[in-house]
Amino acid sequence: MEIGIVVHGPDVVDSGMAAKVIEKLESLGNINAIMAGTIGKTAVLDAHLEKIIDISKSLKPSKCIEEFFLTKDLVILLNHGKTTDNGLLFANIVVSRVNDRNVKPLIHIERPGLPDGKIIPWNHLSVSMAEKVSAMFEMKLEKLPELVRTINIEDHGHRIIRNVYGVHVGEKIMVNGIIVGFAESEDIHIVSENGFITEIRGARIKDHGLEKLHGYKNRIPIDLRTCWVKSGPLRSGKFFLRKKKLTNGKSGNIALSEAFSNNKSEALQGMIRAVIIDHEAERTFELIGEADIAVTIGDDTTDIAADILYRLRIPIIGITDGDIDGFSHMKHIYPGSTVIRLKPGNDDIIGKKIQETLFNGNPTGDFSSINTLKNNIFTLSKEFIIFRKDY
Repeated sequence: MEIGIVVHGPDVVDSGMAAKVIEKLESLGNINAIMAGTIGKTAVLDAHLEKIIDISKSLKPSKCIEEFFLTKDLVILLNHGKTTDNGLLFANIVVSRVNDRNVKPLIHIERPGLPDGKIIPWNHLSVSMAEKVSAMFEMKLEKLPELVRTINIEDHGHRIIRNVYGVHVGEKIMVNGIIVGFAESEDIHIVSENGFITEIRGARIKDHGLEKLHGYKNRIPIDLRTCWVKSGPLRSGKFFLRKKKLTNGKSGNIALSEAFSNNKSEALQGMIRAVIIDHEAERTFELIGEADIAVTIGDDTTDIAADILYRLRIPIIGITDGDIDGFSHMKHIYPGSTVIRLKPGNDDIIGKKIQETLFNGNPTGDFSSINTLKNNIFTLSKEFIIFRKDY
């Protein structure tokens, strides 16, 4: 049997259960596992599982499932939600986005290793196999659920109200990866008028986050019906940071070619290669290529990308313009990095200037040294700089 496993999020990896589940399922057939989620990829690296769980792609869980439907006999969604109910809500959303959930047997394994863990068959084709998996792992078997619309949305045309499930008091609320509020209740409703968030009921709004989400003066609307909304920490503190020896290759980069792209060009001899990561922290693994340094645009992008690149031993030049809220996944920044804090509302502006002026409009560029690049960036942004921090 050919089995595809879609692993979602860092917690199931950090708990050690991803490795155990994969190992046990090998008794049923050939396993191919893929990680859906950027922070989950850092967990895979920390656990030294990159040869077992593919981290080379950036696909949503529903797309991973659809890809596996083309080549596998059985597809499994492996997740560890904050609670079992959270996990079931997550699975509902994922399965609702699959074009046809009945193509191949589809099973959900939620919170393995815990007393409240469950096995859920997501179509009639998977019921008998779900029973077998339930017995294998001694986990409770759920009945085949009816697919429900888990994103509760009131659509009044120009006015949209979206209920956010599974929020705990004190958690951060993110929209499209940007922190927009802090929960003061478990009953959260986000309200938008003509594409602009005007209210978050049950939460304290982070004004700077909303400004960033809507492009500051550009006033960019969003579709609250389809955007990505998440609450809580990106990662718990229950993990050990990966420490991997350098392999043959460039001194500034750690060779993980088997983990991501194989078609990487060599940087020019005597030069360094830089890449811009502009509000796309979720694509850090894809974008970094053979770069020696990354210029990260945005507070949260800098926070997340720096943490990822620490594992690859790559420094960053972070361009930020607000209070970094920080995530509870134990951020690390590689030595040689510099973070610049600009006057509010200027990270996007300076980011575009850096790309147009120093990178000639390209996402990557070659420079004589890291210090040369840093000095050029300082010169370009000096009138907006509040402070800088070197690591």
